[in-house]
Amino acid sequence: MALDIERCDLESRINNTTHHTDQNGLDRLIVRRGLPFTITLHLRSGSQFQAGVSTFRLIVEIGPLPKEQSGTKSTFSLTDSASKTAWSASTTSPPGNVVSLSVSSPPDVPIGLYSLTLDQGQKVKLGEFVLLFNPWCAKDAVYMEEERDRQEYVLSQAGLIYKGTTKRIKASPWTFGQFEPGMLDICLKLLDENPKYSSDADADCSGRRNPVYVTRVISAMINSNDDKGVLVGNWSGDYDDGVRPSHWTDSVAILHQWADNCCQRVRYGQCWVFAAVACTVSRALGIPCRVVTNFGSAHDTNSNLLIEFLYDEDGNDISDDSVWNFHVWVDNWMARPDLDAGYDGWQASDPTPQEKSEGVFCCGPVPLKAIKEGELNLKYDAPFVFAEVNADVVEYVKLTNGRMVKMGGSSMDVGHFISTKAVGSDERHDITHLYKHPEGSLQEREVYERAKHHNDLQQKGQEPGLKVKIKVSPDMDIGADFDVFAVIANNTEADKTCRVMFYARIVSYDGKPGANCGFIEDLTMEVPTGKEKRLPLRLEYVDYGDTIKSDRLIQLVLIVIESSPREFHKAKRTIVLENPDIAIKLLGEPRVNQKLSAQISLENPLPEPLQNCFFSVMGAGLTDGKILIQNVGTVGPKQEAKYTVEFTPTSIGSRTLTVDFDSDKLSNIKGYLNIEIKE
Repeated sequence: MALDIERCDLESRINNTTHHTDQNGLDRLIVRRGLPFTITLHLRSGSQFQAGVSTFRLIVEIGPLPKEQSGTKSTFSLTDSASKTAWSASTTSPPGNVVSLSVSSPPDVPIGLYSLTLDQGQKVKLGEFVLLFNPWCAKDAVYMEEERDRQEYVLSQAGLIYKGTTKRIKASPWTFGQFEPGMLDICLKLLDENPKYSSDADADCSGRRNPVYVTRVISAMINSNDDKGVLVGNWSGDYDDGVRPSHWTDSVAILHQWADNCCQRVRYGQCWVFAAVACTVSRALGIPCRVVTNFGSAHDTNSNLLIEFLYDEDGNDISDDSVWNFHVWVDNWMARPDLDAGYDGWQASDPTPQEKSEGVFCCGPVPLKAIKEGELNLKYDAPFVFAEVNADVVEYVKLTNGRMVKMGGSSMDVGHFISTKAVGSDERHDITHLYKHPEGSLQEREVYERAKHHNDLQQKGQEPGLKVKIKVSPDMDIGADFDVFAVIANNTEADKTCRVMFYARIVSYDGKPGANCGFIEDLTMEVPTGKEKRLPLRLEYVDYGDTIKSDRLIQLVLIVIESSPREFHKAKRTIVLENPDIAIKLLGEPRVNQKLSAQISLENPLPEPLQNCFFSVMGAGLTDGKILIQNVGTVGPKQEAKYTVEFTPTSIGSRTLTVDFDSDKLSNIKGYLNIEIKE
């Protein structure tokens, strides 16, 4: 006897709470694979369900062309208990006009938007639901054992991204906002816009059972180099037709702009923006993810694991390889059944478009263990990531007669202070040990040899000779004048006559040089035997202020040429100027659904006025998914920009209010405040 169904209740409130998806809202069913969910069928008067008598089948389908053989369609009948390997349904409902069904999905089916249909000769569509990866399920490839890790890497909507240099590591707040309104649908849309879906939709949907496959799709689709991806990369300094990368503070605005404008590319992003958006999409789909920063990050263009710097006699860099002051990517957590045992866990993935992988601008995922042990034959893109953290550097001078003179090199310049936000706190967690053995250790050198990329460099101790280095002042604030110093030590038995070139130039975080902002050129200096000479270079705001980029980085280069014998020595150092702090003070008690105010202020550190100053404020669960913007006009030297912002928290628990300050001469200033919202 067929059931006469009046309505189907997908029980989204109970199911979403059980499946840790309630932050997406409770108005539709969003569940995680490998964990049962309950639906209730309400029958019309006169229709009754009787166990063993009433028979029907359920059909789940995903994608435009679902097929049983590809796993994008499954048809199943009622059973006595849940299956662990296939879709199943069971019920313990007594005879009556209300039927409670427990539906179970296996832990390895494709994720995405499903339809649910009841078939009893005539098909009745019961509704739709979204199925996500499940870090709480031990059989799911993304399973994480510790609840505190799941809270951080799946459920947390705010985080910190590290920038700067090895000497000055600075934390910048970012709102991932994966549970903000519309985010999940946009992330699913991103999967549907990838070229593999366009060429074979069913094969692509079937591939979404595997977090390795999904992570590669995310890596490719966050950049727009060869598809309808989200972000355009721009390192030129010219952002007039878009948004300066340093202005972004959250993924929500970026993804909404992309989706709301028919998948038109969003201008512009740089590495930390690409990584942060990839983190949002990963967490939204249920793949644990963290944002990682590598300081002294190599970009090896010819895949020889050697960064070859070439300079002319005037110190100009004429090489193709580069070492970025920092570079940001993501780690995703997953099992790797496609590899030999031992490579499960964190996998590096990089959505910043640098080099192609299998013909597409994407990178990873590659196991951190493979990088650490130099196993470069493992998928995906192990040689490129290995070079980012462990390449050797060699430097040459090309003389005017064409001869190449080796000037120096090091096996210890690349891959330092690899950083991510700590679990459950705002502390920096150093994970360098997960990517490489201790710098300079026997193990680290053995790994380099295991990678079968030998180099001619040998580490040298403090041998006699002419030694050059750069020292800096302790306080280097944006807007201030300060000194940096060239230091030349003569550890030989003879006096030395040296030609010295010492200059400072603006540089972007990816290592690309800009305008000079200070120099000492062709100075001849006598350095007596056993003595040290110190040469100051004054850097003044009047020289660097108009050309400094939002990264606030200045590269110092010292070239010393001995007259006899004619030998070249070089030192290089990148400094980051300190930001002013944004002060954030709450005005009132933070309670859910009650208006709250915060007083925000920043002192102008520059010796000139700031024009067109404005604050941008954002916080998941605080600002209703919106960016609150306040133009505060002109702020004079040493004067304060002030803004009192009002917002209404919509959920209890720990939330993060992020603030960005922008102006004509000072931008990319971030601040944040953690707020505990009470009932």
